[in-house]
Amino acid sequence: MASFTRAPPIARPPPAVRAARQRGLTLIEIIVVISIVAIVMGVAVAGSMQLPSARLRRSVTMLASAIKVAFTRATATSRNLRLVMDLQNQRIWLEEGDMPMLVQSKDTTSTGGAEAVTDAERAAREEGAKMVKGPRIPKPSFHSIATYGFGETEQDQGNGKTGKPLQRGITFRQVQIAHDDAPRTAGRAYLYFWPGGLTERASIQVRIGESDEDYQTLTLLVSPLTGKVTVKAGAVDLTLPTDDATASDREDKGF
Repeated sequence: MASFTRAPPIARPPPAVRAARQRGLTLIEIIVVISIVAIVMGVAVAGSMQLPSARLRRSVTMLASAIKVAFTRATATSRNLRLVMDLQNQRIWLEEGDMPMLVQSKDTTSTGGAEAVTDAERAAREEGAKMVKGPRIPKPSFHSIATYGFGETEQDQGNGKTGKPLQRGITFRQVQIAHDDAPRTAGRAYLYFWPGGLTERASIQVRIGESDEDYQTLTLLVSPLTGKVTVKAGAVDLTLPTDDATASDREDKGF
C-alpha cells in the first residue's frame, strides 16, 4: 500500500509585511509621482519649443558664415562672387563670375546684371530687352564653386538640388538686396561681392516655418563696406541711403 508524505506548510510573511502590501499608496507618494510626471512633461514641452529656435539660429549662423567666406574669397582671388539664395527650395550656395560686372540698380530679374539662370529670370530679361533697343551688352555668367563647405556642385540624391539647405523647418521670409526693385519672396535672390572688399547692402529674413510672427523671425543685415553681418530679432526691412548730400555710402553704419 502506497504511503503519502504531507508537504510542509507554506511559511506566511509576518503580519507587518502583509499589512504593508495591502495598504497601497499614501497621499505623499501620490503627490511625489504626480510631481515627477509634471516635471518630465514640462521638460519635454520646453524642449519641443526650443528645437525650432535652435534650428533658426543655426541657419542664421550658416548664412553669416557664407557671407564672410564670399567676402574674403572675392578679395583673395580678385574675382566677383555671389551668394545664391533659393527661396523656393530653402538652399544657399556660392558662385564665381567669369568676367567683371557692374550691378544694375532696380533690377526686375533679381540677377543684378548677370546672365539669367531660371526660366522666370530669362522671361523677365527678354521682356526688358523688348523695351530697350540697341546692341546687347554681354552678361557675365556664374558657376557654382566648392569652398569651405559652401556651394558644393554635388547633387542631392536624385532631386537635382545643389548647395546647402537651411535647417529643417526654417524658411526664407523675404530677401532684399540693394539692387532689387522690391523684396524677394520667391525665386532666387543674389548677393554680390567684388574684389577690394565690397558687397551690397542687404536684409535677409529667415523664420520658423511659414510664420509671419516677428518673434519667430531673425534678420541678417549686411554692411556693404565691411561685409559685417548684424543679426536683429524680428523682421527688419532694408534701409537704403537717401539722396541727402550729407549722407554717404562710405560711412559704414554697420548694416
